[in-house]
Amino acid sequence: MATDQGTTQKTADDPLPLGLTVAAAAVAAAVLLPLVWLVRTALDVGVAEGIALLTRPTTVEVFFNSALLVAGVTAASILLGVPLAFLTVRTDLPFARFWTVAVSLPLVIPSYIGAFAFVSAFGPRGAFQRFLAPLGVESLPEIYGFHGAVLVLTLYTYPYVYITTRAALKSLDTTLIDAARTLQHSRREAFRHVTLPHIRPAVAAGSLLVALYALSDFGTPAIMQFDAFTRVIYVEFNAFGRDTATLLSLQLVGLTVFILALESKISGNERTTAGGRSTDVVPLGRWTLPAVGLCAAVAGLALVVPLGILVTWLGDTSAVGQGLAFRAEYAFNSVGVSAAAAIVATIAGLPVAYLAAKRESTIGTLAERATYVGYAVPGVVLGLALVFLGTTVATPIYQTTFLLVFAYLVRFLPQAVGSLQASFLRVDPALPEAARTLGRTPVGAFRSVTLPLVAPGLLGGAALVFLTTMKELPATLLLRPSGFKTLVVHIWTAYASGYFGQAAIPALILLGVSGLSMLVILSQEGYDVR
Repeated sequence: MATDQGTTQKTADDPLPLGLTVAAAAVAAAVLLPLVWLVRTALDVGVAEGIALLTRPTTVEVFFNSALLVAGVTAASILLGVPLAFLTVRTDLPFARFWTVAVSLPLVIPSYIGAFAFVSAFGPRGAFQRFLAPLGVESLPEIYGFHGAVLVLTLYTYPYVYITTRAALKSLDTTLIDAARTLQHSRREAFRHVTLPHIRPAVAAGSLLVALYALSDFGTPAIMQFDAFTRVIYVEFNAFGRDTATLLSLQLVGLTVFILALESKISGNERTTAGGRSTDVVPLGRWTLPAVGLCAAVAGLALVVPLGILVTWLGDTSAVGQGLAFRAEYAFNSVGVSAAAAIVATIAGLPVAYLAAKRESTIGTLAERATYVGYAVPGVVLGLALVFLGTTVATPIYQTTFLLVFAYLVRFLPQAVGSLQASFLRVDPALPEAARTLGRTPVGAFRSVTLPLVAPGLLGGAALVFLTTMKELPATLLLRPSGFKTLVVHIWTAYASGYFGQAAIPALILLGVSGLSMLVILSQEGYDVR
């Protein structure tokens, strides 16, 4: 099966290397272990009691709340991301390069920091209410609840749809649109019959990321006081409601699987092809000002509001106890566990990515697919499963950084595997074969030829795991050792205690680190205006 423009091929004739096969199988078994343990724990509840817990009115309400949240955020992200992508690629939008970057940047802000800022800005006695009070405005619309959660999650997840749709629009053969126009189709008809079928798979892919994020996010529903799965699971766990937390976790996993299946059915097997490009762009005319206003409103809400609030928090001089004072060691702790997770994920991902890219084998395919299970499972569920596992079987590593790093490995391994697999596919198999003919062993040929060629993908995957781990909240809260605090833990503790000023510095540090990931995305995508 040829791949990647014919630069490499998967082989099925040679026997599978035993060492690589065992390593890949071991990695797959390790990442599946928490979910298997969660299922086993749920079975201990008993059928009758399990049905009673799952059919309680409060449990049913949580299910519909979560489903509505996912639907609302996904729909809103499509309605926001697709027009913004079209404006920055296919129209004569003024300052298009600036707006292209500006409407992408909300992706660097963790949604829980955005939720903190919006509550501080628009909540009761918030910054905007105090600003408007002299004008006679005594209250603002309620920010808490469903609408607030949808607003915040949409502002910080729509870039997934925007970026994937923008990439599809840039690869569109625009001469097809020109042909449709010569056949007397209006611009709207050309969009519906030519552009929309082309970008539909990209929109579906971005929407999947949005839906999974909205379903798995813990911080925003908790801050907005909205009873979604993640918030209720965390509350039940802390209230020693183990049975309810376990069953809700499985229900959440089931909903995640349903979303994955739905996206697969919607996107189908459609293919997109690039072709010739025309210089024709859609003139905005009288819609220029509204288009610029839309971009400015989105960037202002998603970027200016949280950054402005964080700056005002810096001036908060409220006295705090020693336990809430920010310490540099929290940043070092975050960097330390994130670097460890990146290294472990890269090493564990090597055999899986190699077998998936270079060998046509069932084991390689299954191992690769297994790594994505942890990525699809929400962090709060993964954390809960590892708590059960650590308190019963793996007691020596419970409440240690080893279990915390393992959680990060399970959660973010696909990022390393995906980057490595793409790099392996670009290696010409003739190069390591030439080293073999010169007397190198398979391991020697891999070390001296293949590994240097895949080094950029290896480093890129490690960097992505590092940056994502820095922002992970629920798994860190559930699994961190006693007394071990990271940036996200300190931010959460400071906000929960009402000392917002103590969250400003770690939040700004976290945003700076997160911005590095956006630079990688921008540099890879190029972001040329046309």
